[in-house]
Amino acid sequence: MFDATDFSHNYLIKTALLSKAMDEIGFGRYQYGLFFVAGFGWFADNAWPIVTSLIIPVLTETDGVHPPTGKGPYLTLAQNLGLLVGAAFWSLSADIIGRRWAFNLTFLITGVWAVVAGSAPNFGALGVFVSLWSVGVGGNLPVDSALFLEALPSTHQWLLTVMSGWWALGQLVANLISWGLIANFSCSTDSKVCLKADNKGWRYFLFTMGGLTLLFFIARFSFRVFESPRFYVARGRDDLAIDTLQKIAKINGTEVSLTLDQLQKVDEKYPEESTTKNHLVKEKVQKFNLEHLRNCFHSRKIAISSALVIFTWAIIGLAFPLYNAFLPYYLQTRGDANKPLSVHDTYRNSLIVSVIGIPGSIVAGFSVETKIGRKGTLIVSLLLTGVFLFASTTAKTSNANLGWNCAFSFVSNIMYGVLYAYTPEVFPAKIRGTGVGLAASANRILGVFAPIIAIYADLTTSAPIFVSGALFLASGVLVFFFPYEPRGHSSL
Repeated sequence: MFDATDFSHNYLIKTALLSKAMDEIGFGRYQYGLFFVAGFGWFADNAWPIVTSLIIPVLTETDGVHPPTGKGPYLTLAQNLGLLVGAAFWSLSADIIGRRWAFNLTFLITGVWAVVAGSAPNFGALGVFVSLWSVGVGGNLPVDSALFLEALPSTHQWLLTVMSGWWALGQLVANLISWGLIANFSCSTDSKVCLKADNKGWRYFLFTMGGLTLLFFIARFSFRVFESPRFYVARGRDDLAIDTLQKIAKINGTEVSLTLDQLQKVDEKYPEESTTKNHLVKEKVQKFNLEHLRNCFHSRKIAISSALVIFTWAIIGLAFPLYNAFLPYYLQTRGDANKPLSVHDTYRNSLIVSVIGIPGSIVAGFSVETKIGRKGTLIVSLLLTGVFLFASTTAKTSNANLGWNCAFSFVSNIMYGVLYAYTPEVFPAKIRGTGVGLAASANRILGVFAPIIAIYADLTTSAPIFVSGALFLASGVLVFFFPYEPRGHSSL
């Protein structure tokens, strides 16, 4: 996809050699293991924002955690601020100090603060803990998607789209656990007074989800994950890149023919562009300049691509929270003839919606390899997402509303599956963490406005749904102008 007007000959040639070497190694035991441990990142990215939205409706304790009147969305605001910090910090660090540190630390941060949040004494403290666990969550996708993509042979890059199955699974597990705990250990909707002692469900829920995340953190150490060879080449460490390729080949039971001498000959051919000339002091200084940010807009085509991708992520960052953060509340107030549903039925319906999303990930994996490619699949899924959200406002019964939301869940999982795969594919390894991080940060920045809108808007109307639907439609139009189609091209 890229040429010498976008990046140096030196870098393009070396990454092309690495791509051929990874094709030679093939898809084997290492990639199978990475599919699971990296998949935890997709799982957490969707599960934890869902967790926040699921606990908001039951924070009604008169002697414990309860938000000021009409201020429940402040919890979502705290979450999105944490996600923003996490996306910006971890993604940029991934291109400077490497992917592996962030790959492991994000889960430790999320798990610890989630468990602490389960013991929050008041609403303010809970908001602080939510923002802290979200700092960890915000770094998962920018880092994990880069690490996974850079370990794949070109014949299996479509698996990056299928990884969204983990994203849907995160939603499913969060809703399943909440149905079992929140629905059975919370105050009844008929209760005029809700005491802390009778409302333990959301605390049990946070303890369980935090504990599960810590188990994921431990599980990541049961499988040895190597730093990306492409990262090493971008940092001028060709020797470490070759060493890593050989280790992956050994795990897969294959061999790799690429040698250090071949990479060094590229530097001899283009000495003025050589990355191996970076001395230690110079390299330390360069870590703190804006080189990675500038490279995201290095040429006209790269700049257009980066700007459109980032803007699309930003729009979706506002659209999705408007829908998702208040889904339990919306379902609860749109029961038969507008009769509120019970807590049990509310969380049961949320579970059903999440189950329907899983097949969407599988459909996305197949469709991106058809003639319509990544862009076509993304355009169709975005437009259908907007259409189904508009259609959901016509529901007069609980079952009708549930049906429309199931349709939304199906197509939105296709959309997210493609978007999460397309974004790292159109940024080369040299700036992949930074590029995906910019997109994720834009997504989180606009996400901050969703709870602010919710605080001042009338959530008993369909207004947030109309706004969300319109934003998804606008995103579908933007994707039409994306300059790159990664289908059929190796990632660099």
